[in-house]
Amino acid sequence: MLTTADPRAKVKAARAAARAWRAGRLDHRFDVSMPDRPARPDMPELLPPNQMPRRGKGGSARGRVALIHALAHIEFVAIDLAFDAVGRFGGQFPRGFVDDWIAVGADEAMHFALVDRRLRQLGSHYGAMPAHDGLWDAAFATRHDALGRLAVVPMVLEARGLDVTPQTIERFASADDVPTVRILERILRDEVGHVRAGTCWYQWGCERDSLDPARHWQALVRRYFRGSVKPPFNDSARAAAGLTRDYYAPLAPSEPGRHRL
Repeated sequence: MLTTADPRAKVKAARAAARAWRAGRLDHRFDVSMPDRPARPDMPELLPPNQMPRRGKGGSARGRVALIHALAHIEFVAIDLAFDAVGRFGGQFPRGFVDDWIAVGADEAMHFALVDRRLRQLGSHYGAMPAHDGLWDAAFATRHDALGRLAVVPMVLEARGLDVTPQTIERFASADDVPTVRILERILRDEVGHVRAGTCWYQWGCERDSLDPARHWQALVRRYFRGSVKPPFNDSARAAAGLTRDYYAPLAPSEPGRHRL
C-alpha cells in the first residue's frame, strides 16, 4: 500500500486490502517493516507549508478548485496514514484496532476517488497544483509512538477537519455547487467516525498503561505537534466523536466564537 505511488492504483489497493481483511484472507501478523515515508507520484509538487501559494477562501471558481485540490491531497495522504497505523501499530492493540483502521483506509480511498472525480468534472485533476506534506510529517514524528500517533493524527488533524468543513460546505453552497457540497457532507459524517476510532483506541491505550487520558494527550500534542490547537471548535461534532473539551480546551487560546453543527 505505502509503496504504491499512483493514486488510482493506491485506491484500488486500499479497497482490495479492505475486502481481503473482511473475508479473512489477511493474517493478523505484523512482521513487515514499514517505510518511513510512502511512495508519492511525481505530481503534485510537494512544497514546505510556508511556501504554499495562497488559495483564497473559495470565493472564485479558481479558488474553489484550489480548495478541492487541497482536500484531494489530504484524502490521498490519509489513505497511507490509516494503513501505516495498521502495519506499524496493529500488533500493540486488539484485533478491533485493525478492523477500524482498515475501514478508515477504505473510507479515505473512497473520499479521494470522489474528490478526484469532482476535480476532473471541473476541468482540473489531482496533481495540477502544489501541495505540502505536513500530514505525513506528523506521521513521521510519531512513527515510534502509537499513542502519539493517535493523539496527533485523528485527534488533532482530523478533528480540525470537523471544525472547518462546515464552513467550507457553506462556501460551496453559496456558489450553488451542489455536487461538491454532497461530497463534503459525506466526508464530514465519515470523519466523525474516524476521530471516534482514534479517540477510543487512544483511551484504550491510556487505560492499559494507567495514564490520565486528557493530561497525557496534552503532553503528546506539545511534544509532537508543531502547530497550535486553534479555535473555533465544532464542539458538537467533536463530542460525538468522544473528543471532549477537557482534552483540547487547556491548549487553546481564548476562542473568538464556537462553531456548532
